[in-house]
Amino acid sequence: MKTLVIVAHPNLASSVINKTLMNRLQQEENITIQDLYATYPDGRIDQEHEQQLLLAHDRIVFQFPFYWYSSPSLLKEWQDVVLSYGWAYGPEGKQLQGKEFILAISTGGPEVSYQAGSYNQYSMSELTKPFQATANLTGMRFLPTFKIHGSRFLNNEQIQESAEALVQHLNKTY
Repeated sequence: MKTLVIVAHPNLASSVINKTLMNRLQQEENITIQDLYATYPDGRIDQEHEQQLLLAHDRIVFQFPFYWYSSPSLLKEWQDVVLSYGWAYGPEGKQLQGKEFILAISTGGPEVSYQAGSYNQYSMSELTKPFQATANLTGMRFLPTFKIHGSRFLNNEQIQESAEALVQHLNKTY
C-alpha cells in the first residue's frame, strides 16, 4: 500500500514533534511525504500536481498540529484547491473513491482536555467531524485518527516512541 502523508505545519523547524514524525516517516519505502509549507511558501497550491500525488497513493494522511480546533490554514487552502468539484466530489468527481484517509494530529494540551465537560468541552472525534465529512463526501474511508496529546510536555524518548507508533499506525491493515 502506498501512503501519502501531507504535512502541514507553518513552522516545522520549531516543532520537535511534527519534525520528528516527518523525519521518521521519510525512512519508510511505501510512504511519500509532501510538506505543504516547504513546497508552497507563497501559498499557491499546484492543483494538478497535488491531484496526481493523490491518484498515485492508496492511503492519504493529513499530519498537522491541531490549531484552533482545526488544521493550519495552508491545509485548508489545499483542500479548497485540490479537492475540487468534478474531481473529488460531485456527479463526475470520483477520483478518491475507495482510498483510505487518516489524520495524524498533535495537540499541546493533555488528552483529558479533549472530552465532554473538560477544558475544550468536546472530544477529538467531535472536533474532527469536518474531516470525517470530507472523507465521506469524496468516497474515502475514514480510518482511526492517530493522536499525540500534550506534545509540548513530551521528552525525547516519548517523542521517538510516538514516531514509531505513527509508523505502526500507518502500516496497519484496517
